[in-house]
Amino acid sequence: MTYTSTKFCNNIVCTLILLMFVTLPVANTKPATFLQDFHITWSDSHIKQLDGGRAIQLTLDQNSGCGFASKNKYLFGRVSMKIKLIPDDSAGTVTAFYMNSNTDQIRDELDFEFLGNRSGQPYTVQTNVFANGKGDREQRVNLWFDPAADFHTYSILWNHQHVVFYVDETPIRVYKNNEAKGIPFPKAQPMGVYSTLWEADDWATRGGLEKIDWNKAPFYAYYKDFDIEGCIIPGPATCTSNPSNWWEGVTYQHLDSVAARRYKWVRVNHMVYDYCTDRNRNPVIPPECLAGI
Repeated sequence: MTYTSTKFCNNIVCTLILLMFVTLPVANTKPATFLQDFHITWSDSHIKQLDGGRAIQLTLDQNSGCGFASKNKYLFGRVSMKIKLIPDDSAGTVTAFYMNSNTDQIRDELDFEFLGNRSGQPYTVQTNVFANGKGDREQRVNLWFDPAADFHTYSILWNHQHVVFYVDETPIRVYKNNEAKGIPFPKAQPMGVYSTLWEADDWATRGGLEKIDWNKAPFYAYYKDFDIEGCIIPGPATCTSNPSNWWEGVTYQHLDSVAARRYKWVRVNHMVYDYCTDRNRNPVIPPECLAGI
């Protein structure tokens, strides 16, 4: 990240010239190559580097899926990737992009799970939040575009105030810090960044009714523009509480008016499942739902 400070000029021309050189907090303009930040966790024969390592291809066939993970763990920040999902008939497949503390029963986890579907049906993205071992907070949104036709950016912003899941800078999920009301929030455990492509036709598409058509295999998903900005753990102890980290800034502590309108639009027009309103699973409304997540 680049920050530039300037002194005030005493005339309009000088001010305009200075504004041309002011750099606001933005994503890294030179995303890392795959092997700079990640390593393959399983089935390396099913992951292929493209474009000099600036992109990768994940493969799922009847023999195996595959996965990769970041070399480091992070506590707060933002991670984003551009992903192009499996085209055509992808029923029964799951392409996952998530953060995980890898601490078993008390894990923290922030999930994007892209649930494949039959040709012509919308792709569904499922998000979930685990805090101090408690999950089962699934929400599902049907994407409003074809995510297999081109790359789209999927991001997770994580700071002390909330976790926000973004699709092309449109927020689709906000999980607020309601610790003051006794609700756990993921803030103590560093998390790694993971992705997998795997078979899940026992549940992924219409609750498991739609199975993988292996005649369409192999299935491919593509990734590029890997961007992680956050506090590496272990690292300087002051990083995670530093209010000057751009992701902790006032601008990122809440949705601005434009993002709030986009968020409402997604929730009204594209949300297809919310655990908060599922009375079969949750006869008693979960406390974070009452608190306003």
